[in-house]
Amino acid sequence: MRSLIIIFLLLALSGCTQVFFQPHQQLVNTPTQFGIAFQNEYLTAADGTQLNAWWLPAVGAPRGTILFLHGNAENISTHFRSVAWLPAAGYNVLALDYRGYGASAGVPTLAGVQQDIDAAMRHLLVQHQAQGVVVMGQSLGGALAIFYSAHSAYREQIRAVVSDSAFSDYRVVAREGLVKFWLTWPLQWLPWLVIDNDYAPLAAVAEISPIPLLIIHGTSDSVVNSTHAQGLFNRARKPKQLWLIREAEHIQALSIPDVRQQLLEFLQHSLVITP
Repeated sequence: MRSLIIIFLLLALSGCTQVFFQPHQQLVNTPTQFGIAFQNEYLTAADGTQLNAWWLPAVGAPRGTILFLHGNAENISTHFRSVAWLPAAGYNVLALDYRGYGASAGVPTLAGVQQDIDAAMRHLLVQHQAQGVVVMGQSLGGALAIFYSAHSAYREQIRAVVSDSAFSDYRVVAREGLVKFWLTWPLQWLPWLVIDNDYAPLAAVAEISPIPLLIIHGTSDSVVNSTHAQGLFNRARKPKQLWLIREAEHIQALSIPDVRQQLLEFLQHSLVITP
């Protein structure tokens, strides 16, 4: 029995960090269903992969532009509501579907998704003439945002990075998942053999400075423990902020009105007004 479990986990965890991507192609909702204006936009990654994103324009004069990176499962149609309130507050939002997600072509890999984020940044700067962008990610998207922003060729145009419920290390979070289940507890060493950790946010977070970094995490997160947020904050250099939101679950902090208001104040302080 144990040998079968090991074989299964080796297959599941192989292909670098393929287990971290759980894409769906079917679109569940659209902003139109919630009375929010949007348009489909198509962009091309450096390797030629065709990508889809949703552009949610600001209501009234724009205060800034947000590049939103969603979590590991489903696609933008089930994640966009985390930022659907921002256009009414005056912020443009580009919600990207990584390769293999929704209407985007290809198969997701960590290296490929970094190209996807780069294509989205380039799209915002060229097609929308954004003068500065806040890169905002949730869960896996937060981990991707940290690594991308630390290494981006467009660092000078990144005005702030917002990470919500992100993990700090691919191997550590995989191990934490294994130890939660008695059947896989003995296999907690396995991620160190099969998980690619080259894109770990913990190794990159210090390089974000001097770009302002905001780390948000719920203290009741049962998916990614808030110790990941503390570890990222400790490693990061100033300017940085850590908001531990009492009793919030995974990616639920931004559903709290007070937290939304705090985020708007952070954005107003950090982001240069863009056309």
